[in-house]
Amino acid sequence: MQQFDFPVYLAPMEGVTDRGFRRICKEYGADVLISEFISSDALSREVAKSFLKMAFAEDERPFGVQIFGSTEEALTVAARLAAEQQPDFIDINWGCPVKKIVSKGAGSAILQDIPKMVRLTSAVVKAVNLPVTVKTRLGWDSSDKPIVEVAERLQDVGIQAITIHGRTRAQQYGGEADWSLIGEVKNNPRMTIPVIGNGDIDSAEKAVAYKERYGVDAVMVGRAAIGNPWIFRQIKALRNGESCPEPTYEERVDLVMRHLRENERTKGERSAVLEMRTQYSGYFRGVFNFKPRKIRLMSALSIAECEEILRG
Repeated sequence: MQQFDFPVYLAPMEGVTDRGFRRICKEYGADVLISEFISSDALSREVAKSFLKMAFAEDERPFGVQIFGSTEEALTVAARLAAEQQPDFIDINWGCPVKKIVSKGAGSAILQDIPKMVRLTSAVVKAVNLPVTVKTRLGWDSSDKPIVEVAERLQDVGIQAITIHGRTRAQQYGGEADWSLIGEVKNNPRMTIPVIGNGDIDSAEKAVAYKERYGVDAVMVGRAAIGNPWIFRQIKALRNGESCPEPTYEERVDLVMRHLRENERTKGERSAVLEMRTQYSGYFRGVFNFKPRKIRLMSALSIAECEEILRG
């Protein structure tokens, strides 16, 4: 089988890609990690929780801090504060479709005002001495997909890489991601920076196939990694022409317990247990007759109780 040599990114996901989960994904083969997205307004107001989101360990490198916002002042202040943490790059989120973000003019709202997007991105590039990257979408809706032009203009103001989610803002996370436009950006002769493809990468087979078909420099895995860090190990094996078996039940339990304890150290036991409830479906997808255990886990309040349910 043809060999593939390309990096795989773990997508930044609010409430998911905390330090514990990122480090697990790194161990299982994720090449590049990015923080949960962080409000530039909150950083500029020195909100403690936002600073905690920027924290990372040396073994997470290469690591990027992702910021979002809608004003030049807040974004540049946030970028400088993020740079003080010495990540490997700063990423600007111009793609989040969530209503509460868009209503503030941030995230994918900027796709309705491309000149402003370019101006704010340029300001961030000039504000820091680190590489600046952008994550965005194809456009606002099906009638407006200016991503080829947008990528050129952002490259021209100095970004060092662009990640493109193959959906419009109007699609949210529904429908099928359109990778053909991602491929157009990559194959544009004017583009010289890396192009990272994102959207619907839910298996190792698809990651490798899309890399081959569209020629992107890297792929980014998002929702498919939730409760499934093994996907990175599977992609790495497949791109090297090897096979990778599905994890055993015991392996799944061991990793859940590690995830719980990683998050206990940074968030406390209660938060670790409550947040894990959203990940059990991923960790135990396909496991026969797991539902009775899951029902019990939904009311568990301690790590010891979770372990007893899982191992009992």
